[in-house]
Amino acid sequence: MNTFSPNKDIRDFLFRGLMFEAEADAFRKAGIQIGADTSEAEENLMKESLAPFGVARRNNALEMARLYAVLFCFENEIRDFIRDALEEKEGSDWQDKLPNKVKEHAESRRDTALKDSWLEGEKSDLLGFVDFGQLAQIILNKWEHFKDIVPTQHWLKQRMDELEKTRNFIAHNRMLLPSEFQRIYMYIADWNRVIGL
Repeated sequence: MNTFSPNKDIRDFLFRGLMFEAEADAFRKAGIQIGADTSEAEENLMKESLAPFGVARRNNALEMARLYAVLFCFENEIRDFIRDALEEKEGSDWQDKLPNKVKEHAESRRDTALKDSWLEGEKSDLLGFVDFGQLAQIILNKWEHFKDIVPTQHWLKQRMDELEKTRNFIAHNRMLLPSEFQRIYMYIADWNRVIGL
């Protein structure tokens, strides 16, 4: 007689799932694909989205998309770097201790975003509403928390000022020259090396 035991059935189901994941991981490490490969679908979607535009425009867009992705990661790493340092050094109320102009500007932008209820996205992180150029201002204002990591204030300001100009250029969908790409990659690699990413 086979009796129904919800606890045993759940336990068996979970155990089989864990076993499958362990086996699937071993297959993946051996180079065997397990599960759906979404990269081809994403590539097709990208091709379809860009199809109405000319080849030169599409190629420029793809070059700029790579650069945008690098700058997106870089900018958000800096936000995390600041957040982590200030939480550690100033406590959980670190946001209240931001420079007044920076804090007021960020709060104003966040308030506007909260009023735009139709626009979905991250709205709770105050540091996410701080302008790129103001990130350097925070570090300079709180230099005692960063001086052991960031080489000098001049080093920080020079890189952040140049990257801000580039970032704004990209944000307004203007095409950069290849030499600019290399300079940006160099600055970001330099920052990552110094900060330890």
